[in-house]
Amino acid sequence: MSYSPTDAELVIRLQAGQAAAFRALVERYQGPVYRTVLSLLRSPEEAEDVAQEVFVEVYQSIARFRGEAALSTWLYRLATSQALKQQRKARAKKRFAFLTTLLGANQEVLHEPPDYRHPLALLESQQQYQQLLDAIARLPDSQQVAFTLRHEQELSYEEIAAVLDTSRPAVESLLFRARQSLRKFLHPHLA
Repeated sequence: MSYSPTDAELVIRLQAGQAAAFRALVERYQGPVYRTVLSLLRSPEEAEDVAQEVFVEVYQSIARFRGEAALSTWLYRLATSQALKQQRKARAKKRFAFLTTLLGANQEVLHEPPDYRHPLALLESQQQYQQLLDAIARLPDSQQVAFTLRHEQELSYEEIAAVLDTSRPAVESLLFRARQSLRKFLHPHLA
């Protein structure tokens, strides 16, 4: 059985520029980083790209890492930040395409191809799951991140507070508001 360095030892080795330490970091955290990004972006291809960007950012900025937060917390912060940045870019692109289409410029280029991934035979549970994903995507960024980290990554309130650089009561409030909003989005007749 080989020795696995602690996160603190890993940081020291990374800051010393050891390639093996970077490989160990990627090996240890690529799964959690990828899953976090995927749960926010919902696209495996985009999630893979963003996860790679996270590790590039770690490589470029590890010298400035001072250990105020745990290494894993810093990685979750980078991952959620990069994923949200990617989401905003994608939304801006869609809005631009929609507005350009409305104005009649380059219509043949801007019409998106029909989405054949959702055949009519979708099971009701898949439809409900998709509705939930759509509703989560409508939440404000901080609520979306808190909800995702809690319910998909199963982080504790304290871990989420560390990732969001806030307090536990603030996380509780974010999650409460996220659940309220999701209920309204999913069951508007009950609101």
